[in-house]
Amino acid sequence: MNHDTPDDPDTTPCAYTDYREGEAVEELPATGDDATGLEADVWETLYEIEDPEMPISIVDLGLIYGVDVEDGVATVDMTLTYSGCPARDMLTTEVEESVVALEDVDDVELRLVWSPEWTVEMVTDEGEDDLREFGLSV
Repeated sequence: MNHDTPDDPDTTPCAYTDYREGEAVEELPATGDDATGLEADVWETLYEIEDPEMPISIVDLGLIYGVDVEDGVATVDMTLTYSGCPARDMLTTEVEESVVALEDVDDVELRLVWSPEWTVEMVTDEGEDDLREFGLSV
């Protein structure tokens, strides 16, 4: 399992954050609808992981920006609702452990990205329904 961390902690405001450019906002939320094979299995696993504060999958919440699987390595681009999210370690650990547990996945490269930043517009239609059922206005 691999978190991208800069070699020099003074190079970014947060030493444990990768500030890569993410997908264009128009391409989000990513849902894995067009995924096949092992990549589809990774998406299915990510749908099973819920945000710790509300009953909504991290995919429907719009936290997953992309998944790629090549040569047994699953690369997951993920964001959080904000950079100081207290559930950061719990979520990243659950993503890594759940994905690497899949047959034919040997390793996970989890990349936290902050561009574009997460907004409520990233939530899927299903996610909006889940949030409404939870009692939140979207």
